[in-house]
Amino acid sequence: MLIDQFLPTFDVSERHSVRVHASAPSTFAALKTADLGGSVLSRALLFLRAVPGALMHGMDGLRALAARRHEPISLSTFESAGFRILAERSPEEIVVGLEGRFWAPSGALCTPSAAEFLRRAPLPGTARAVWNFTVRSVGDDATELATETRVLCADRSTRLRFLPYWVLIRLGSGLIRRTMLTAIRRAAEGTRVRY
Repeated sequence: MLIDQFLPTFDVSERHSVRVHASAPSTFAALKTADLGGSVLSRALLFLRAVPGALMHGMDGLRALAARRHEPISLSTFESAGFRILAERSPEEIVVGLEGRFWAPSGALCTPSAAEFLRRAPLPGTARAVWNFTVRSVGDDATELATETRVLCADRSTRLRFLPYWVLIRLGSGLIRRTMLTAIRRAAEGTRVRY
């Protein structure tokens, strides 16, 4: 898997999957266009995560965040927020990366290019996250759609700061990932996301 090239060792990981009644190419196309924040739950959790960073910019930051709260959330939305598409093998896998201090209100993102991701370790005091979506055919017009998140901390002191944050957000993060999988599944199957 491509994710193994970018983060073969990690401190924490989480994986979720769903069966999709659509072909692998249709499912892969849906993952690139689906509204990943289509559920009220995932949109609320993503909004809550963004509030501390918005507060750092005062009322202007809160107004900007509020103005975006109803916009569709796609992979390109994540890219504009500091995530980086690291690799893609269509229609099998796409890998997204992020580096920063996720536990800090601003996130202090400093995500390197894909080449730098492969060339160097995370910067001291940061954590590196890699998140993928995989699409695997499991029969006639049936696909397994999965996502895995992996995080590697640069050093022991970073790990001591990150792990309490992970314990706090892990449940919400998992819920977001599962609702994203559901949104992609429904888009691939041609059904409307309803929550």
